[in-house]
Amino acid sequence: MRSMHNCMVRGRAFAALVWPDPEVPAMEWSDLRVFLAIAREGTLGAAARQLGQTQPTMGRRLQALELAVGHKLFQRTKGGFVLTDEGTAVLHHAERMEEEAFALQRQLGGQEGQLEGMLRLTASDWFAEYLLTPVIADFSARHPRVVVELLTDARFFSLSRREADLAFRIAPFDEPDVVSRRLLRMPYGVYLATDHPLPRAGDGTGAGLITMDIAFSTMPDVAWLQRMLPNAHVAFRSNARAVQARMCAQGAGIAVLPRPLGDTVAGLQRIDLGEEPPTRETWLGYHRDMRRLARLRALLDLVVERLAD
Repeated sequence: MRSMHNCMVRGRAFAALVWPDPEVPAMEWSDLRVFLAIAREGTLGAAARQLGQTQPTMGRRLQALELAVGHKLFQRTKGGFVLTDEGTAVLHHAERMEEEAFALQRQLGGQEGQLEGMLRLTASDWFAEYLLTPVIADFSARHPRVVVELLTDARFFSLSRREADLAFRIAPFDEPDVVSRRLLRMPYGVYLATDHPLPRAGDGTGAGLITMDIAFSTMPDVAWLQRMLPNAHVAFRSNARAVQARMCAQGAGIAVLPRPLGDTVAGLQRIDLGEEPPTRETWLGYHRDMRRLARLRALLDLVVERLAD
């Protein structure tokens, strides 16, 4: 029922774009640019800075657009502007219109090969720093007009509400409008500071463990490490793998880390406890309405080329 309701909402919002009410002011492309900036930035102030306009002007243009389509496009919250269902419907069409406008500008300017616009990505801290940044740097060199924003917050950003355009997670996506694909299987290793004595596998007496925090205590590597070293004590917890790696290098204890991280941090040695730690899969996801967005396709192709196993 909810999916049917969402389809009806989107249909009405699209109809307002195509067949506006003659009794209300016509919609203008400049208003849609204001709408896109607010949707991406989350506040009037940030959107105004992006477009080089004043905040009151942005507010007036948004009101004009909402009047033209006959719907409220955002919920005003303490944390900023959040898209309504109608706003989400308008967003998908506005982005396609923006893409066509960019394509026309490139063609008229003889720059058909250039992409432009913004892409917002979200990933864990270590994955972003050690795996994504080299790919993004290459992408930015190829497409300098595309602005990439990389979010490394512990919380999940919703692709359905367009809080992010592309997300990387350790589990498949369950949002109904999200295209999800497995990217790679991540190997993990056990690490210890290079100047520390090796623990005895199956014992661990006197050794400290560095693990995920309580909220992530059900992750498979936490139980695995405690099983392999049952007499060791937990010395430090953190939900950030990069922080775990630094603490491990400082001699705080033994940590299970993704190998692309652990193998590159100075001062760490990978040790053998007689059994390999559990691996984890990495999945990428994006909203299905973004499939035709040329800049997203270009980035996806590069990510898959560089990282997919």
